[in-house]
Amino acid sequence: MKILLTFVLGAACASATARTPAGNPMPDGSRDMYVGLGFVAAPAYEGARRPRRMAVPVLQGEWSNGVFISGMNAGVHLSDQPSLEFGPLLSVQARRSESGNGAALGGASLTSSTDGGTPLAPSGDTPTEPSSSGQPGFGARRGGPNRLSGMDVVGARLQAGGFVNVYLSPSLRLTNSVLYGSGRDANGLLWNIGIQYVAQQFSPHHSVSLSAGMSVVNRHYNTSFFGVSAAESLRSGNPQYAPGGGRNAASAGVRWHWALSPSWLLINDVQATRVLGAAQKSPLVERPNGFVVSTALAYRF
Repeated sequence: MKILLTFVLGAACASATARTPAGNPMPDGSRDMYVGLGFVAAPAYEGARRPRRMAVPVLQGEWSNGVFISGMNAGVHLSDQPSLEFGPLLSVQARRSESGNGAALGGASLTSSTDGGTPLAPSGDTPTEPSSSGQPGFGARRGGPNRLSGMDVVGARLQAGGFVNVYLSPSLRLTNSVLYGSGRDANGLLWNIGIQYVAQQFSPHHSVSLSAGMSVVNRHYNTSFFGVSAAESLRSGNPQYAPGGGRNAASAGVRWHWALSPSWLLINDVQATRVLGAAQKSPLVERPNGFVVSTALAYRF
């Protein structure tokens, strides 16, 4: 998935790709902007055992006409109802190389999109379990501890779709986003669903929010990010694998906002993630469970 785990400011959706700011009324011609610097510690890629730590710029902005930018996402709020948010959405997935996922503006993106690469072999020739034939590339790995070694580079892609968020109460929100355009042939589909609860402020300068989410993807998405083609198997030593679609990942997290002053904000976020379904059985997945820890200092103007 992308348990979007993209690190952004403001009231975030539960899963990772479409984290849109709440649609609060704004005076005509006004805008609300945050810029800052954050630090993210996360698995090198979804299902990786080794961690990756990086400093990332943080950006979020919203304008009175409904346009918003939030990390690697941009869209437009079209609803004028306070209990409903919907509109078009664009999202950029960060590049994935043999070293793992690249840094994403606003945070750590734990999924990527394929750019080019060798097509998968026919499904009848791609066993879902390692073969015992002893042939190179179909048994035990030869490529060392990095399972992405020898795999095709996963390039950045622009995805398009939309989001619908429903407020069940001022503190409880259901979130949905659908994005299309990822994957080897730009035909990967990602559906993120989640729930977010904003806890009552326990002091004038502190607030906490809780979130949980799950993602569902199509076959093209999973084969691009968790599949292993025949050519990749020969290069990497990973057994061939052709996963189907379905549930892809789940996450649960807590976020703490600390208003240091009217202009300065400190955001801390911890999320637990788990790769699910056919993706979990991929030979690229070393550990299905992971944690993402991020902190950022932002200036509002």
